Amino acid sequence: MKLSFLPEDMNWTCSPCGIALEPGMVELHYMGNVFKVELPVCRKCGAVLISEELALGRMLQVEQLLEDK
Repeated sequence: MKLSFLPEDMNWTCSPCGIALEPGMVELHYMGNVFKVELPVCRKCGAVLISEELALGRMLQVEQLLEDK
């Protein structure tokens, strides 16, 4: 199963590098768990964009579920 959290508007630029972010697979680590997800990534420096909506929505729900274990 591929988890993809790409924003509808992919018109984002890496501020330090000045290049457009592109969809890419990244690993998110939390409490010993690893999640492979597709997010906007800078191909030059590896910076990843996690939207506020994602951070305060789905990611917060997953954090709470893992902490309740």
